[in-house]
Amino acid sequence: MRHRSLFIVTTAVTVGALTLSACGSRDDSSEGGSGGGGKTTVVIGLDAPLTGDLSALGQGIKNSADLAVKTANKNNEVEGVTFKLEALDDVAQAATGQQNATKLVGDDEVMGVVGPLNSDVGQSMQKVFANDNLVQVSPANTNPELTQGKDWQSGKKVRGFDTYFRTSTTDAIQGPYAAQYMFNDKKLKKVYVIDDKKTYGAGLAATFSTEFKKLGGKVVGTDHINPDDKDFSSVASKVAQTDAEFVYYGGEYPAGAPLASQIKNAGAKIPTVGGDALFSAEYIKLGKKNSEGDFASSVGAPLETLETAKKFIADYSAGGYDGAFEAYGGYAYDSTWAIIQAVKAVVEKNDGKLPGDVKDSRKQITEAMQDVKFEGVTGSVGFDEFGDTLNKQLSLYEVKGGKHVPVKTGVFEG
Repeated sequence: MRHRSLFIVTTAVTVGALTLSACGSRDDSSEGGSGGGGKTTVVIGLDAPLTGDLSALGQGIKNSADLAVKTANKNNEVEGVTFKLEALDDVAQAATGQQNATKLVGDDEVMGVVGPLNSDVGQSMQKVFANDNLVQVSPANTNPELTQGKDWQSGKKVRGFDTYFRTSTTDAIQGPYAAQYMFNDKKLKKVYVIDDKKTYGAGLAATFSTEFKKLGGKVVGTDHINPDDKDFSSVASKVAQTDAEFVYYGGEYPAGAPLASQIKNAGAKIPTVGGDALFSAEYIKLGKKNSEGDFASSVGAPLETLETAKKFIADYSAGGYDGAFEAYGGYAYDSTWAIIQAVKAVVEKNDGKLPGDVKDSRKQITEAMQDVKFEGVTGSVGFDEFGDTLNKQLSLYEVKGGKHVPVKTGVFEG
């Protein structure tokens, strides 16, 4: 998929092979349809849960990033550079993600990292990358604290790490967007709020609750669960004893689906609503018929409705990947492409090559990322002063007939 970079460059691009630098190695083999020997290899790292309960989402991220790398090589997107993807499995654990970050930083060929999926994992990686000026672009982290600091809700927004960017919008608008839909559109005024106590889930539930109460809604009960459990009967019974009209769950689908199902089995025939971590076919597989009528918000507009996503969807299908691109596939492609464009800008600025010093290359790529702008799979891609995406679109989906069906797309009006 070819994109046009919107960078303004003042130095002419040197046509031909790049000179060998400390930042990359000579690559004498063809990669993803690229030209052949004499090219510099630039590695893009990737971190996601490739095994375990969240592997469907993680594999969708990996496959989509792989497609971006292959497309860049096929189209010779950056003259003289061959891109290579190095994917590491964090099994959705913060400690493992931090170890992966250290490994990626230690590889001098790595010039940028895509990922991770989980906000708590992303939080554990930020300082490691920042210490070495290695740019990180997440397609899925949504907790506002990662870009705006722990006091963001009070209006005191402080960017902690200049190396951290994301292509997905945040829970600062995702939770409130769902609250407005349930209160204004569905006319439901009473909710029971549950979260899994993790960075993503607790933060999402908090932003939802704040907006719902602001609108005039009532939170009739709150609870927390251990996402590693499978028996949620105690919490389900509590919900059933209230007059809640729906449940809002801040957490991920491996626990969210059985929780919602057990709430219905306990007698509360009410929908469960959640964020983008419930927006997966795996949620429906786990919840079976009890998932009918449940809702999930997700970042952006449905890819199937976007003209910009048509080629991505076709190329992904033709690529023979195992599994769907899932909720974050388009964002993973755009995150990878953003790194490719940042590398391109630095190469063009430096007379057709990356600087000889690894740290200097990484620093310049991070700085270039701030100015990256292009039309991506998910629409216009660019970043604000915090590293957050400029694309603030959101969608809500309802499970109907065993599928997530979009019911509303728009921009949150605060």
